[in-house]
Amino acid sequence: MPTSQPVVLLDEALLDDDVASEPRRRPGRKLWSAVRQNRKATVGALLLLFFVVLAVFPSQIAPYSPTANSFAPSLAPSGAHWLGTTAQGQDIYSQLIWGARLSLIIAFAAGGLATVIAVIVGVSAAYLGGFTDGILSLVTDVLLVIPVFPLIIVIAAYLRSAGTTDMIIVLGALGWSYGARQLRVQVLSLRNRDFLEAARVRGERSLYIIMAEIMPTLTSLIVATFLGSAVYAVLTAAGLQFVGLGDPNAQSWGTMLYWAQNSEALGAGQPLWAIMPGVCVALLGAAFALLNYAFDEISNPALRPARTLGKRAVAKAAGQAEMSGNGTGPRRRQPATAGAAAGSAAGAAHAEGGHVPA
Repeated sequence: MPTSQPVVLLDEALLDDDVASEPRRRPGRKLWSAVRQNRKATVGALLLLFFVVLAVFPSQIAPYSPTANSFAPSLAPSGAHWLGTTAQGQDIYSQLIWGARLSLIIAFAAGGLATVIAVIVGVSAAYLGGFTDGILSLVTDVLLVIPVFPLIIVIAAYLRSAGTTDMIIVLGALGWSYGARQLRVQVLSLRNRDFLEAARVRGERSLYIIMAEIMPTLTSLIVATFLGSAVYAVLTAAGLQFVGLGDPNAQSWGTMLYWAQNSEALGAGQPLWAIMPGVCVALLGAAFALLNYAFDEISNPALRPARTLGKRAVAKAAGQAEMSGNGTGPRRRQPATAGAAAGSAAGAAHAEGGHVPA
């Protein structure tokens, strides 16, 4: 009597083929493939690329100098000034383009600093354990429960018009706790794995084990931590500059919001002066957030949407199922006899995992 065992063997064969082909793929290529297949990552990458181009080539894109007071104040949008001019006679469109550079510098620098601290604290606490884990976890928990934004406001007010470097240091030094907690939990789940035990048996040093064995497994989580820190840095820096705690002479979107508020742009009939910098801040934050969500899905299988087999896998499964149902090879045309019909029915039931009565 036929059974469904060949179908089970088919699935195992498919899994074996995938597992066998997995080591031949480079980790970077696999990660890039996962990013391309994720719509959130694609949209976020395109938005981020757009702002990077503005930040790298502002002088080639902006029609005027952002600080030139050579135009009539409060001009309406026109062909010469797409977004109008400020109350001081500066071109708003040029300021918007030049503001992308400083906003991205703060995002990447503060996000990178916070990520480095998070990796050092989280990985060290989880791998070393004991007293070190207790102290580092205590510091992390303190920063998690303290309202960080009011603390940043107090520090920025104490510094009095904090410059770009001061703002990067403050944001990076206070924005690492959440990422450190995530990395610590992940490393704790890896600490007693066989490949780490093998490295310890070989006599490898702790630094080598952390850098060569643990860190490659945390690539997606580290990238997600950086993106989350960058989102936090963009929004917080814009908020600090908006309330006047940044450098008022810096060319950034938060500073544009500050001057638009002081000049009462909305009441003076210049809504684009106040709206467009906020739109750019929101879009840049959305770009980092979309990439962050995408890398969360890549690093955490539980967050991935259910996907069916691809077309090639389906075709391969169907072909092998048909071969197993007919015995040896592809189906051939047979005369329309009762025996042939019974054989075809048995093969179809066999391929579908069913049973055919004897």
